[in-house]
Amino acid sequence: MKVSKRSGADSPGTGRSGALRGAPLGRFRGALLRWYGPRARPLRIREAHDPWAVLVSEVMAQQTQIARADEAWDAFMQTYPTPGSLAQASTAEVLRAWAGLGYNRRARDLQRAASVIERDHGGRVPAGIEVLESLPGVGPYTARAVAAIAFGQPVAAVDTNVRRVVSRVSGPDLGARQLQAEADRLVDSRDPRTWAYATMELGATVCLPRRPRCPECPARRWCASAGRVVTAEVRPAGGAPRFETTTRWLRGRIVARLRTLDEGTWEHLPDRIGGHDEVAIGAAVAALQQDGLVECRPDGAVRLPSS
Repeated sequence: MKVSKRSGADSPGTGRSGALRGAPLGRFRGALLRWYGPRARPLRIREAHDPWAVLVSEVMAQQTQIARADEAWDAFMQTYPTPGSLAQASTAEVLRAWAGLGYNRRARDLQRAASVIERDHGGRVPAGIEVLESLPGVGPYTARAVAAIAFGQPVAAVDTNVRRVVSRVSGPDLGARQLQAEADRLVDSRDPRTWAYATMELGATVCLPRRPRCPECPARRWCASAGRVVTAEVRPAGGAPRFETTTRWLRGRIVARLRTLDEGTWEHLPDRIGGHDEVAIGAAVAALQQDGLVECRPDGAVRLPSS
């Protein structure tokens, strides 16, 4: 990866390694929050305050673009407004409600998490980070996002975008634990919810992986990396495989096909789906069964789980 430097347009903070480490943070926080206010995208998903609604929104957004998750979130919450309503639904119903979001295992994990919340926490999403991380499908990022956004805890939800912002502002020589600690230090404790969304938005729209828009960045005055622009990107030899050739694509097509069937209906899959043969289809079905996303009969018929 090649890096070029620009000069003249950037502030005195340009190029200082760890410019924010040990520095007062009031002006930095204020600048970022003032920048975010008029630029916040009007997403319904970010209007959620109820911890369950926040947990659903964060699971949806784990591996899906926020705008796409936003479109699905409202309808999903109308169908499953509480952990109990999701826990009591059939998995087939849940997978149908998840249509269009991909990574269907997240839907099954969310249903399992709802069952745990209903059984062990009286139907209320727990506030503690360690307890949140113990829920199926909830990792460090999602647990901290729920803690900050729903419960106002001064912790940082470090996704890919936030990780990039922190590593650039505070210097690239931070290990994973150091980066989390630095991200937590930067949090505006008066409003962790807005801070979480502001840092995510900065990474998604300005502090981009390639060619970050430094002149537009509210943090450029304090940023250790301001003015350094990535001009080339290292790509794997041969490029990435076409999506249609991947097991992920095949799994998605199988679940999509089964979604069209009536509840409880069994289906014999064809010998070929796209470019995938019978062996590949069988392996994909076995993996889906292991993940709890399909049920199989001895004669090879499959269906979405009915319970």
